[in-house]
Amino acid sequence: MCGIVGVVAGRNIPSILLQGLQRLEYRGYDSSGVAIIDEAGELSVCRRPGKVHNLLQAMQDQPIFGKTGIAHTRWATHGTVNEANSHPHSSGQRVSLVHNGIIENHNVLRDQLKTAGYVFTSDTDSEVVVHLIDSYLEQDYSLLESVRTAIKRLEGAFAIAVVSPLFPNQIVAARLGCPLVVGKGIDENYVASDVLALNAVTDRFIFLEEGDLVDVKAGSLDFWNIDDEIVVRPAVEVKVGVADIERGNYRHFMQKEIFQQPKVVVDTLEGRIGKTTVLEESLGLGISAVLDDVEAVTIVACGTSFYAASVARYWIEELADIPCQVEIASEFRYRQVASSKKSLFVTLSQSGETADTLAALRKAKESGFLATLTFCNVATSSIVRESDFSFMLHAGTEVGVASTKAFTAQLVDLLLLSILLGRRNPANPDKEEQIVTAMHNLPGLIETILKLNETIAAEAERFIDKNHSLFLGRGSLFPIAMEGALKLKEISYIHAEGYAAGELKHGPLALVDEKMPVVAVAPNDELLEKLESNLHEVRARGGELLVFAETGSSFKSEPGVRIVTLPTVDTFLAPIAYTIVLQLLAYHVAVHKGTDVDQPRNLAKSVTVE
Repeated sequence: MCGIVGVVAGRNIPSILLQGLQRLEYRGYDSSGVAIIDEAGELSVCRRPGKVHNLLQAMQDQPIFGKTGIAHTRWATHGTVNEANSHPHSSGQRVSLVHNGIIENHNVLRDQLKTAGYVFTSDTDSEVVVHLIDSYLEQDYSLLESVRTAIKRLEGAFAIAVVSPLFPNQIVAARLGCPLVVGKGIDENYVASDVLALNAVTDRFIFLEEGDLVDVKAGSLDFWNIDDEIVVRPAVEVKVGVADIERGNYRHFMQKEIFQQPKVVVDTLEGRIGKTTVLEESLGLGISAVLDDVEAVTIVACGTSFYAASVARYWIEELADIPCQVEIASEFRYRQVASSKKSLFVTLSQSGETADTLAALRKAKESGFLATLTFCNVATSSIVRESDFSFMLHAGTEVGVASTKAFTAQLVDLLLLSILLGRRNPANPDKEEQIVTAMHNLPGLIETILKLNETIAAEAERFIDKNHSLFLGRGSLFPIAMEGALKLKEISYIHAEGYAAGELKHGPLALVDEKMPVVAVAPNDELLEKLESNLHEVRARGGELLVFAETGSSFKSEPGVRIVTLPTVDTFLAPIAYTIVLQLLAYHVAVHKGTDVDQPRNLAKSVTVE
């Protein structure tokens, strides 16, 4: 991981490579570098730990000129953060490589290459690949054949791009388990791990399939599949608005994306709901027949998406009266699964390239599930292409590593699915009209909640000197409490945990004192009185409470208890509404603490390795 850019052109290309890296910064990384076939026909490499700005400064101090090159932003998986472990990796002056993914058999290959005389200068698995490719160049293989032969010996996941001064007008790239896209230009062509990297130079893209190999030259593109057969891959037009990747008047991308959520909800609902009903066909041609047969649902996701899935379990089981199982993708893929031929398999992934979720989908397709459905934000992603049905989030480009608007879009889409499944439950004939009517008002409700921004910013100051926090919720707000805790720990580095409020007395209450703030989400539902009792337990132990409560609740501000009042909200929409205030809380705590809000340490936006 994490970002790849490559260019073969008839003009000087360092600025294209560096701009591509800057556009990939949102994915998270810890170092960057370039390898360019320079004007003397030699391999020039420049690498720097830290931000892309460090690399940019180094290349301004010692410019490199050339027409073929590769570049990379690294997110450490093997070896610490330093220049030696940064990409690109080279084998002498003969070949250089950038790599996303993990090579599982790198230790075996490393020992074999050491025996053959290769000297390793890094701790990475990626360096193994470049020396392996060089070992075939030594046998007078072409660059194309060297890469093709080498990747057949690799076990794991990879996206690679390779250059050699022996073949100065060529990049050879390949993918297996990690995304890679080819960009088409006029008398120049490109490779990248994300279309955003190339948006400034092209809007025509070819998405590599699993196992594909591509020979990239300025005037030609040649593709082979995993069986070494020549194939034709279609080009598609992908437009990315400049506004999507600029902060505008906002201090951070995360702040911008929080405030974009009313429009995201409008875009997500457009064409999917009528006045009082969900338009079933919007889920895809043939979905009705599948939903008619569904007797159970399995949802698989990672991180934030897992909490969205956990909310959906409450909705599906209440509205449709069928069992819903929610699984963490990294666990699902490695355990024995008892599937049902009447079970719908659902995946959630913002990027559509999450390695564990993709692996879970592939396992499900072999396990006898009724059908596969994905909720995703990237229409051209692997998970969309490999699922039977797809439901797009319409969240737009999300730059902040901590997901906000994509999470809300997931919740909205999952509620639509829950309503459609519930339509087949005769016990809930009026629920659809009730919820859809409320959904029409959801963008306005979020606008109202966002007006609490300054109030929440003031409350966030109380967290500056705290090291721990508890988040409490009940029912469908329990996963929202976990999501709120995740947001706080992701961007402010405060240790936070989300709990079902009823679990307090079963252990977590031992941690409560005046140094640990407790955050509670408290809509007016059937569990409110139970939640109030749980919060009394916190106050009795000296814990300080911050309660997000709905208008009309019995909560009152008093010493040790702070109340932020939200407008009245439909029970089914409460998880979405209370998500917004917890996002704002995490954001303002991080701002007060001065952490890197958009690119928190150690995290990456698109997790394309296990």
